[in-house]
Amino acid sequence: MAAITASMVKELREKTDAPMMECKKALTEADGDLGKAEEILRVKLGSKASKAASRVTAEGIVGTFVAADGKLAAIVEVNCETDFVAKNDDFLALAATLAELVAQKNPADVEALSALEIGGQTVDAVRTALVGKIGENMTIRRFERIAAKGAVASYVHAGAKIGVMVDLVGGDEALGKDLAMHIAASKPKALTAAEVPQALIETERRIAAEKAAESGKPANIVEKMVEGAVQKYLKEVTLLGQPFVKDDKQTVEALLKSRNASVASFVLYVVGEGIEKKVSDFAAEVAAQAAAAKQ
Repeated sequence: MAAITASMVKELREKTDAPMMECKKALTEADGDLGKAEEILRVKLGSKASKAASRVTAEGIVGTFVAADGKLAAIVEVNCETDFVAKNDDFLALAATLAELVAQKNPADVEALSALEIGGQTVDAVRTALVGKIGENMTIRRFERIAAKGAVASYVHAGAKIGVMVDLVGGDEALGKDLAMHIAASKPKALTAAEVPQALIETERRIAAEKAAESGKPANIVEKMVEGAVQKYLKEVTLLGQPFVKDDKQTVEALLKSRNASVASFVLYVVGEGIEKKVSDFAAEVAAQAAAAKQ
């Protein structure tokens, strides 16, 4: 049996907002597996125990570039150690420059981007020099380039912590902006149900099955309950299935149809999403330093 520490309970609580004791029980049942414990809480407490996807777990910013005609665009995530550095003008300028470089040069990956040049120096050399100047590590995490079928609309929110790009075919600039803001707020995982990763669907199906089994209803009813829950989930996490944030009486799909428009693709970056942020114990660090000084 894995030891359940206070830090593990704290981390699960931060991810789910579930009561401390429920978090400890779930971790115990899951033998310390954080992901499994989160699933257990969702079965017991419902959807309110799933907030991990929207949490920012590391510092940095999203940089964006959109060509004047909207036909070419790029988005990049650059990470650093503290939010203070994320507001630094040189750091902000680097992210913007990298986004434009991605759009213009179309590098294959982060390594290829790092080898490109800015003012006669490689990107990696520029990054290294900035690390030395500021005194804090920074990394290029990911990027995406869009060669649009229509025109790209972009939106950056929350101090450049959330960035969105939408390739809108038809419609107009205002619609594109509204859709980008909707995506930032509602955080869809895919454009359509067919594009939702199968692993996510299977997780939802498993959770729904466990919930339905607790109802004590006949197997055929349980099967319908599970399928209904999965379909509900797919509507919640797909852009076309979501209610439009500015008019929840219609879905995004209905809105697009009424405007004779469609979305070819979209990109959503939430800074630090999926990165485990190091949590330091300041008191412990001070104690350790004091002990070391005595030796």
